[in-house]
Amino acid sequence: MNKICIFFFISFFISCNQVQYGEKNEIGHSYYFNSNSGDNSNLGTKEKPFKSFYFLQNINLKKGDKVLLANGSTFTNTINLINKNGIEVSNYLVDNNKKIPIINSKGKIAAVFIENSSNINISNIEITANGGGANEFLHNKLKTDLRTGILYLVTDEKIYNNLNISEVKIRDIFYENPGYLRSEKEVRTPNGTKSYGWGIRIVNLSENGNLENITINNSQFKNISHTAIRFKGVRENQFKNLEILNNIVLRSGGPGMVFNSTKNLYANGNDINYSGSFDDTRKWGRGSGLWTWGSSFALISNNKFQNANGPADSAGCHIDFNCNDIIVENNLSKNNAGGFIEILGNNYNCAYRNNISINDGHRVKGKNGAFQEGKTFWLSGYIGRGKERNGPFNSYIYGNKVYVGKDIIPKIAVDKAARGVFVANNIFYFENDPVMVLGDQYKPDVRGGSQIKNVFFENNIFKKNHWPKEVLIQPINNIYHPGAFKVDDIIEGFNFFEKEIEINYLETDSKGLWQGF
Repeated sequence: MNKICIFFFISFFISCNQVQYGEKNEIGHSYYFNSNSGDNSNLGTKEKPFKSFYFLQNINLKKGDKVLLANGSTFTNTINLINKNGIEVSNYLVDNNKKIPIINSKGKIAAVFIENSSNINISNIEITANGGGANEFLHNKLKTDLRTGILYLVTDEKIYNNLNISEVKIRDIFYENPGYLRSEKEVRTPNGTKSYGWGIRIVNLSENGNLENITINNSQFKNISHTAIRFKGVRENQFKNLEILNNIVLRSGGPGMVFNSTKNLYANGNDINYSGSFDDTRKWGRGSGLWTWGSSFALISNNKFQNANGPADSAGCHIDFNCNDIIVENNLSKNNAGGFIEILGNNYNCAYRNNISINDGHRVKGKNGAFQEGKTFWLSGYIGRGKERNGPFNSYIYGNKVYVGKDIIPKIAVDKAARGVFVANNIFYFENDPVMVLGDQYKPDVRGGSQIKNVFFENNIFKKNHWPKEVLIQPINNIYHPGAFKVDDIIEGFNFFEKEIEINYLETDSKGLWQGF
């Protein structure tokens, strides 16, 4: 009897002394953090916030919980969200301070690390991580160490849903410390072999698992040592349903955005400038504004791709191999070293339509370390080193306005493996005579040798009849008129140089994305 009484007394005592951290919200609990006025002995309420992320390891975050960071605060370390569902990471206002909180994850794998989780919302935070070298730990499924602003990994065989990232600022993300000098050979590898910094990196490391329904919008990326936004998945099990909207990318050392193994991508209103930047010796120094690989059904529209740099690739937007149904429409492509139109092999039903291109493809092979020509127009059959070239198949190029100025020789390359080419209703205004070059993705394709089948190359406007006779597709029934089109008309009509772009975009919806093919 005494033992029973003692047991109930202890149970009652424990229940009376259990501590509830945070504040109840509409679904779960909100946990508040303030690096300036907080204390880790507090309860994590808005009035008595925690000071650092240290206490997060003691909280089992559940559906509906929020991790809220005080404006004006700066935190170190990482927010880990592993096997979670329905978690929000955001900010809250303190003393009318409008400066969003900063997470400095120098020396860490990420500021926010997510693994095998659904319904994750991240907003209104700033992330930086300028160096630090090797992480304290390397995930056992990652082959290479890395530094990221936000890292999401799929590592099991389940399907996860809903990752939403908005209004974040990610800047100065580097693996190495300032002063590190990267080998000149590194930029000749397809994506680099060393450790880099990445803005947002989403990786599928499973065979059958996946992440679906992803949005990244209204966010800013500046001074990233490799790619600002990169998806890397499984061709047979693509990331599904992506909306990448109204983001700004400035001076990424690699591409601005890479979509590897995605399905149903909508990339709209993004502004990508100076991708492939090499203004820091830790950067890769090569990259297109945006490119796809192994992807299906993408609408890439209303974006700006400008000043891409690098000794190879580095177009405004290019369609790498193994894709189908990719539409690049109504974009501004300007001053990109690699070029304007680039469609590689094993690509089916891809289109560049109604874009503006100004002075793209100015790179010259052999100058300033360049090992690939810049090209205004390139259909390449390349599908990987040592593999026989194949396609592209059914490439649609129409309604574009292309201007190449007097300081650039326009270069054209069309692979003999291409099948089905539709080029119509474009304006090609070349100040100089264009020349034919061999496509040169690692090993140049062989000149001539076959006729390309199913070609429609009509109803275009040229300054004069100077399309290279050696190119395997030739225009017919076109207009050649030196006064038919002037670059001043582009500048005046579309306000490209000094003002915001104003383009009357085609009306499209989810049912009509492919209309016009």
